[in-house]
Amino acid sequence: YYNTLELDPYKRFYIVTNPQKGTVRAWHGHKSETKLVRVLKGRFTIFTIKIDNWEKPSKNLVPNKYEMNENSGILYIPPGYANGAINLEPNGKILYFSSLHLEGSKQDDYRFDSRYWNPWDEYSPEIYE
Repeated sequence: YYNTLELDPYKRFYIVTNPQKGTVRAWHGHKSETKLVRVLKGRFTIFTIKIDNWEKPSKNLVPNKYEMNENSGILYIPPGYANGAINLEPNGKILYFSSLHLEGSKQDDYRFDSRYWNPWDEYSPEIYE
């Protein structure tokens, strides 16, 4: 239960389902949008990274790593960060709350190649496809 969670700052939520184990969804960032992340089913490794330059971020930035499952709490991703996730079991589900409506989010949307920072190398080839 999250009876003390203040949801007023959040305008929408969405669920991402990864049917295949080892699906990577990365890198997605926002200058002003904040996110809350909650795993609903399965196990995920979530990475966040503070962006130093939105046009050409340094490849030397080091991501923060969070191992999460349905028994974990809620992860807060502040503005100024990009994030990515890999599911470690099939049929994983992850819930995202966003502080911006969809139109505002689209105007604050920065995407980078999934291997721009590559923490996925630590996962064996049979997991990361």
